[in-house]
Amino acid sequence: MDVLIVEPLDPDVLHWLAARHAVHYAPELAQQPHAFRECLQRARSVVIPPGVALDALALQRAPALRIVGRLSAGAENIDIEACARAGIEVVRPASASAAAEAEFVIGALLQMLRRVPILGEDGLLVGRELGGLTVGLIGLTATVKPLQRLLQAFGARVLGYDPGLHASDPVWSRSEVQPTGLRELLQASDAVAVLLTYYPRYAGLFGERLLSECRFNQVWVSLAHSSLFDETALAQALREGPLAALWLDSLEPGALDPGRPLRHIDTLQVTPRISATTQQSRVRGAWAVARRIDELLLSTSAPVFSRPLPGEFADLEDGPATA
Repeated sequence: MDVLIVEPLDPDVLHWLAARHAVHYAPELAQQPHAFRECLQRARSVVIPPGVALDALALQRAPALRIVGRLSAGAENIDIEACARAGIEVVRPASASAAAEAEFVIGALLQMLRRVPILGEDGLLVGRELGGLTVGLIGLTATVKPLQRLLQAFGARVLGYDPGLHASDPVWSRSEVQPTGLRELLQASDAVAVLLTYYPRYAGLFGERLLSECRFNQVWVSLAHSSLFDETALAQALREGPLAALWLDSLEPGALDPGRPLRHIDTLQVTPRISATTQQSRVRGAWAVARRIDELLLSTSAPVFSRPLPGEFADLEDGPATA
């Protein structure tokens, strides 16, 4: 079996891939862990949704596996380090969902700025306009470029911070984002968008120390994993300030259960990972992943990368290559 596909796939992409390789299309395996692992043992490549786990033990039992595909840019439930040790490439479309995520951030900011009023100088509770505000972007992902263009069209000033990039890196000027330190960004911004790719070393990054640095009445939108936040410190910042509101598009299961700090906070908005999921983004992502899998299966000496590089697959997302 060349390709095991466990995620629903665009029919045109599926037919193109099946015409070139031995494909087993079985999205029902996402709800059948035992059957999935049995099929995985015979697969050279697999495409899985975020709800399907792929850990070191599963990889040990899949000796032929060389490629793991994910239609979304995230790597939830995939043991990236174990894949790297096994020489398995994790294929993700770095920019397929960028436009969808950028639109989502704009929509979320507009809603919070209007729905969560602040006390004006005249003593009235009023909403705010995005135009003229300063927006800080944390994490220089592919989403930054279309998001910066939209923010600029509204007349917002854009600051940026990424822990993996020096302020002198030319990528900042190409993105037309003004680089700054994290504390400076939090102190200067009226709104913050967290796009940062999650790694375990970032767990709890936004705790009491950093959240206390935030500008008063600041609103946040986070597309990143909620483990970036210390939930106790976050709950306090939302209830007592300085945060006016927060929109989380990725929240760990159980975080709103009885007894948890974030339960019953009116200024917390949660959505179930919808920022990157649009009809257009899924088609772009499907083509990107399918073409990369095809390329790797046809090559016996393809280099292995455990995560996408900036801009990877940017020119592969419009449709199939000429066969």
